[in-house]
Amino acid sequence: MGKDNVSSPHRNAEKACEDLMNQTQHISRRFDIFNDEQVATNRLRLKAHIHVVLLLALQGIPFRGHDEKSSSSNRGNFLEFLDVLTMYNDELSKAIAKAPKNAKYTSHDIQKQILHVLSMRVKNTIREEIGVAKYCIIVDEARDESKREQMSIVLRFVDSNRFIQERFFGLVHVSDTTDLTLKDAIYSALAHYNLDVQNIRGQGYDGASNMRGEFNGLQALIIKDFNIVGSSCKRNDELKNAHADDIAYLIAINELETGRGLN
Repeated sequence: MGKDNVSSPHRNAEKACEDLMNQTQHISRRFDIFNDEQVATNRLRLKAHIHVVLLLALQGIPFRGHDEKSSSSNRGNFLEFLDVLTMYNDELSKAIAKAPKNAKYTSHDIQKQILHVLSMRVKNTIREEIGVAKYCIIVDEARDESKREQMSIVLRFVDSNRFIQERFFGLVHVSDTTDLTLKDAIYSALAHYNLDVQNIRGQGYDGASNMRGEFNGLQALIIKDFNIVGSSCKRNDELKNAHADDIAYLIAINELETGRGLN
């Protein structure tokens, strides 16, 4: 669902590096006593880690390995990809080799922090793309491997070029699946990025209300709050297919003209 000007993750690596440094205070304090060469070395090392995180995240590849010790023959994708980068960059290889134990940036927590910063940047970009336009929400149910309840949220809107866009906005974990809890979770996720819930003009649940019952009440609550349309995405597809069949039939009996320049 993304496009180049929305994702463009590698071009944002430098900015993500700065954001991460701002969020990680203990790293910032250490940088205060570094000279310019040490700052450049640390920045290079961190940027390499960000690029590996971007690559793995974009490709949907797991980060961790079963055995990440230095003696392991396969330490997992993150560390193995990082090793490949160092093979072709002597400066990076030296920077990683000289990294102090408390600033290697290879821990799972650092990986999560990098992903969090990138996630916020993508959501802010989506927010800027929507602007003050009206939009629809598409919600589906999902469970992670630990069986925690969560919702996936997709935003559908018309961009400044009048093209319909759909953007995956993230997963929201919920403590329970009551309709009020689900509504509050959706509103909170949108409000966090200053997306006005008053601009919601449609909602779809991709058949979730058929799988389980909790989205029925949610749909009713949101419709009660705003004058919007609620429907299943599957029904929307069926409507599009029926409309396409009608057009094909009209063309076949010469009731509808076709040609360049016509709608």
